[in-house]
Amino acid sequence: MQVIFPSRFRPAVSARHDASREEQSTVIPSALLPFIWRVSAFHQLWLALLSTAVFAAGIVPLELQRRIVNDAFAGGTIGQIIGLAVAYVGVALGSGLLKLGMNVYRGYVSESVVLWLRVALLNRFCSIPPECRVPETEGVEISLILDEAEPIGSFVGVSVSEPLLGGGILVSVFAYMAYLQPWMALVAFAVFSPQFVFVPIMQGAINRRVGQRIVILRRVSIGIIAEPDGGAAEGSIQGERLVDAFSLNMGIFTLKFSMNFLMNFMHHLGIAATLGLGGYYVLKGETEFGTIVAFISGLAQINDPWGDLVSWFRDLRVTATKYDLIVKATEALNSTAPQ
Repeated sequence: MQVIFPSRFRPAVSARHDASREEQSTVIPSALLPFIWRVSAFHQLWLALLSTAVFAAGIVPLELQRRIVNDAFAGGTIGQIIGLAVAYVGVALGSGLLKLGMNVYRGYVSESVVLWLRVALLNRFCSIPPECRVPETEGVEISLILDEAEPIGSFVGVSVSEPLLGGGILVSVFAYMAYLQPWMALVAFAVFSPQFVFVPIMQGAINRRVGQRIVILRRVSIGIIAEPDGGAAEGSIQGERLVDAFSLNMGIFTLKFSMNFLMNFMHHLGIAATLGLGGYYVLKGETEFGTIVAFISGLAQINDPWGDLVSWFRDLRVTATKYDLIVKATEALNSTAPQ
């Protein structure tokens, strides 16, 4: 059986419809980054442009907030304040629409890649002759096509745009804060800096558990296919495997939410430091109320992108591990196919 890949979902590199291209269109690269480039290079360019527009528009509301508050305290006219408020709404609407379009586009790219990967895997497995098939390979095939392809394809949609968007927001907001009040910006950065230490350590522990869980669940799939009527001994082994998967999942949840707790705590420390130092500068007459408002809003604005960057880093490592396991599994299965 040969699965025909829908032309509208073919990756850009296989857009030509000659026979040699069609034959190579579902060859799976050996590493995650070449895979991302192969199946979505054209789309990643447009997603990068959208991400740049989104983070560039994110600075404008901070400045508008600062000016509205300062005008209110400095005797600005009601017309000026209303004009700035209307401008704020317009910028927020435009930025939101840009982000909406980017997220929908991301979803399209992700689902297209999931489809591409499933078709590629299915075609590869269909090339294995029936006499070479064994229950072990069938269990792995089911796991790869139905379960393991989806998170990999989903990551492709955000693989470039997410770090560009999050990193752009962090850099631009911190640069704006440093422009307003360098010392307050330095304190805010110092509060965030411990996360550069504990996040990689905790993420590494999560990645190891994810890889172990995938291997265990594959063994469960193999056991279901190989021993559908297994006795008590086989049932006991399968039960132990499921318990091991449960334990690994609980370890992942504990590490993940502990990391989120520490990140949120660092965020609130940054707000406390900004309020304390900012209040001191206001009392000395060295800064304005609007600057404090802009700083608090800026810290809130970088909290989500920072969390998204951490999640992206976690997903990158986890997805690379999953993709490597898929490549190894297909290589093992390909050894049974005719050369």
